[in-house]
Amino acid sequence: MHAGTARRGAALTLVAAAALLGAGCTGSEDDADAAAEATPTEQRTVRLLVRDANIREVGEACSGAGGYIYVHPTAPFTITDAAGAAVTTGTIPAGTARPALEQDLGVERVPTFCEFSIPVKVPVGDGYRLVLDEGNPIPLTKQDDEVEGKILVGVL
Repeated sequence: MHAGTARRGAALTLVAAAALLGAGCTGSEDDADAAAEATPTEQRTVRLLVRDANIREVGEACSGAGGYIYVHPTAPFTITDAAGAAVTTGTIPAGTARPALEQDLGVERVPTFCEFSIPVKVPVGDGYRLVLDEGNPIPLTKQDDEVEGKILVGVL
């Protein structure tokens, strides 16, 4: 074989390999995008009830109290799926004080729980958990309600 022919053959092999590698990279990215688009998502609201029994006015803005001070507005969160993979992240908004007791105590400030409503977009599925910077992951239970819509309920 002539040396010039061998070099041309080697050069053609390198060009073909580079073209295949480039096409493979593009295909992988396109495949990942297609898979992400193929996974249906839905809008839900995470309803997190923090049973901190703090004294507040019902309806006022709140954060977790006592052992739950890590649950507060601007605290980062992650929602994970059943396999533990992160499906969405964000920050917690202000909570709303809800009465901890059904009795009317006749005073403005009463024992309350702090309830957080966090809008999220998640893949359609089950087994979600809310992960905060502290504490254990919080299991979320799906509930579909005609009035409140699609919610994921968690309780601390």
